[in-house]
Amino acid sequence: MFDKKQVEKAVATALEDKGKRKFAQSIDFAINFKDVDFKKAENRISLDIILPYAPKKTLIAVFADGQLSTDVKNAQPDAVFSGADINAFATDKKRQRELLKYAILAAPQLMVQIGKSLGQVLGARGKLPKPILPGANLKDLFDRTRRTITLKTKGKYLPSLHCIVGSESQPNEQIVENVVAVLDAVEKKTGEASVKSVFVKMTMGKPVKIG
Repeated sequence: MFDKKQVEKAVATALEDKGKRKFAQSIDFAINFKDVDFKKAENRISLDIILPYAPKKTLIAVFADGQLSTDVKNAQPDAVFSGADINAFATDKKRQRELLKYAILAAPQLMVQIGKSLGQVLGARGKLPKPILPGANLKDLFDRTRRTITLKTKGKYLPSLHCIVGSESQPNEQIVENVVAVLDAVEKKTGEASVKSVFVKMTMGKPVKIG
């Protein structure tokens, strides 16, 4: 959709003031569309995009029992919960808030129970768990989860989408590769003709147009 050199130039410009805050700013991506009405359900976008590099630190929690629980612990996610913990979360709002810090995976047989007990809480924040398929390589699954972002139309369904593509602490090239991956995914979904403009920016910085 855009020449990589255009992306490199925009990212470099957006990062000119990096290091001037007391925290590492995120690098945000915004894409504006033309002639697309996201108020119509058939036009809405929901893309899970696996980036080349994790754009931020993502904590992973897994709900599992039995042998899968043992295998999961060996793969070292950030937290492991059992099926018995589901009801405990459902009745404790403080623990629910803690759970929202994680990207959540779950054994397939626990998905229905999680949906019934926590679906409203997790769904409202886009945190519904994804199932762990039989035979999955858990370390690879956790790595892909940490590199996955969701690009989704929501709210008032304005003709624009936003997501995080990196942190100012990352090398520029990693951010560039992430931006290119998002652009490629959007182009495959909507076509280049639907794109009006694309921007990158640091959290506290000014938007920089690509191209």
